[in-house]
Amino acid sequence: MELLQTITSLILTIGILVTIHEYGHFWVARKCGVKVLRFSIGFGAPIWKRTGADGTEYVLASIPLGGYVKMFGENNASVAPEERHQSFFYKTLGQRVAIVAAGPLVNLAFAAIAYAALFAYGVTYPKPIVGVVESGSLADSIGIQSGMDLIEIDGRPVRTWEDINLALAARVGSLSEIDMVVAKGNEVSRLSTSLNDWRFQFDEISPIRAFGISPWVPPMEPILSQIQLGSAASKAGLQPGDLIKTLNNQPVTLWSEVVTVLRVSPGKQLTLLVQRGPNLLEIPVTLDRKIVNGETIGYLGANVANSVWPADKQVTVQMNPLASIVAGGEKMLQMSWLTLTSIGKLFTGVVSLDNLSGPITIAKVASASASSGIESFINFLAFISVSLGVLNLLPIPMLDGGHLAFYAAEWARGRPLSERLQAFAMKIGLVVVGCLMVIAIFNDVSRL
Repeated sequence: MELLQTITSLILTIGILVTIHEYGHFWVARKCGVKVLRFSIGFGAPIWKRTGADGTEYVLASIPLGGYVKMFGENNASVAPEERHQSFFYKTLGQRVAIVAAGPLVNLAFAAIAYAALFAYGVTYPKPIVGVVESGSLADSIGIQSGMDLIEIDGRPVRTWEDINLALAARVGSLSEIDMVVAKGNEVSRLSTSLNDWRFQFDEISPIRAFGISPWVPPMEPILSQIQLGSAASKAGLQPGDLIKTLNNQPVTLWSEVVTVLRVSPGKQLTLLVQRGPNLLEIPVTLDRKIVNGETIGYLGANVANSVWPADKQVTVQMNPLASIVAGGEKMLQMSWLTLTSIGKLFTGVVSLDNLSGPITIAKVASASASSGIESFINFLAFISVSLGVLNLLPIPMLDGGHLAFYAAEWARGRPLSERLQAFAMKIGLVVVGCLMVIAIFNDVSRL
């Protein structure tokens, strides 16, 4: 069932975003008078198709990892003089630019609308209150303490842990100082420290944990909620709802006590006494190993049931319609800039290629977001839509941005680049995109 949910979430996520992207191309092409031959969601053999009254063939194909819009007269195809008014090739440079740019721009517009909808609906988050500060970390050196409320980072207000994660992620590889405003009780302080070319592996640890802080969470009982397939917990026969009473004959009442023992026991066998309904069961578990921030820790592969959050430890972000539209646009621009700078850091080596993710990671995160509720899933859709929009605007042949680069050269020269040169550039683009996809999929598999 978990695998089915993961696959379904991936298809739903990719399907929604590809449909939005391709519809952008389709809609503008039709408005410019171009005849659209096919609108396809997915590649490969069609599993459903029909021809509309407009003459366009609408297709749902068997490989749901992309899509395309096939237009009449693409690639300088031979067109009769009386049909040139419907041909993409014979449209003005401005019209061709609009058609190509429409896909990624619609993805960015969708993200802005999705963020605005969340702001208007109102979402409740845990307040950014510091729980644990790791000794010797940047947070410790700057003077952050447990119980502090984070208010600003680099002059920008932060209301949620997501805001803090994004602000810290944007500073990876930076040599300049980071400024923070914190509060504890009625005392407000401004703190700063040099990041000293701060770096870490995004796939292994979150920015806030790399900085050395953990969010405050209410005390959690060691009641298991989800068991990951193939994990140590699954192999041992642990089940959702199990309450851990003792760990190696030592009583435990909080999940944090369990985690403390698990972390220092990679590969070891532990004995758990769990309460399952009215029964007490003694269950041996051999822990898995997991590398986090260069440290090998023990890994059980089970989630714990959420505790009830006190009202004074939560914040609700809700805005009026006009303010939500502005905030949605600002959030989209912030995420776009973060995506663009992260791509730049990949190519300059500041961020490792190990952080590239492919369809498997997207599927897992999409499934987790869908399980967490509609707000989480919409937020994830918006984030992936921003990524899709920004990536497609990069000047890499094979992507929309590559075609826009060709059109920029055509505008500067007064005539198009030669077909031979464009074909050569497309081959290079295919190699670049193909290599990045291979790396992303390899990273996905290595994380399983």
